[in-house]
Formats: sequence, C-alpha cells, structure tokens
Amino acid sequence: MKKKVDYQGELDRIRMALGYDFISLALAEPAEYDYVIRWKYASGNTNERYKRIVLQSGRGIAGIVFKTGKPFLLPSVEKDVQPDSLFTYPITKMENLRSIAAVPIWSDARVAGVLLGGFRGERQVTLEMVQALEATARNGIGDLNGKELLLS
Repeated sequence: MKKKVDYQGELDRIRMALGYDFISLALAEPAEYDYVIRWKYASGNTNERYKRIVLQSGRGIAGIVFKTGKPFLLPSVEKDVQPDSLFTYPITKMENLRSIAAVPIWSDARVAGVLLGGFRGERQVTLEMVQALEATARNGIGDLNGKELLLS
C-alpha cells in the first residue's frame, strides 16, 4: 500500500525554513500528445488561481526549468521583464511576485517537478537563496527523491 504524501505540509515547512513569501511545486501531467506542467501545491498563496496555469515544456518559469533542468532566477520582475512579456510568467502576475527563483526537482535521473520561491515586497532572491532552494530540492520532496544521477 502506497502512503499518501503531504506535499502541502512539506511546502509549508520549506517556506518557513527558507523565508520566502510564496513557495509552489509544479508537476508534469500526461496530456493528449505529450505532457503539461501545472502548479499543483503552494504555500503562502493569496488565491487558488495558480492551479489554472497550464504550461508546455519550455514555456513559463516551470516549463523552462523542466525542459532545461537548470535553475531560473529573476531578481526583479519589474526591472528584468518587459511589461508586454509578463504573460510569459503567469505565476508572477497571479501571486503578485516581484522576485522569484525556481529549481528542478529530480527523481530517478529525470526532472519530475519544479520548486519555485518568490517574494512580493522589496526583498529579492539572491544566489545564496537559489542554492538553498536547490539543496532543498536535492533532499527530495515527498516521493520525488531528488536524485539527478542513478548509480548502477
């Protein structure tokens, strides 16, 4: 019997430990011809609209991180994103995030999810904060084991 994973509880603990205003976890879901990426869980959210975001691989923050397997840092949405390009990052608009970082969550040598942390106020995500987010992802979340390489 498989035990149910408390992703919500884990995200709440991660948000408190790392000090972000908002933390969210995106997971891939099978779709008709490929798969889509959805923000499934969040902590510190102001509403439930993040659940309606559906991204393809390579699109949006989660899609970019999912496709590349590399961290994503946007220290200042206002300075670094042109107003007509904000639609590319819908999570920033829906949760009023002004600074964000996202890292891949590996599981059995493949990217299985994306962990995003962000701030709504003047505070900005630093490289050290991205590294702490990566370390958290490497430890695994729920049944996502955080393992980038499989040793045979």
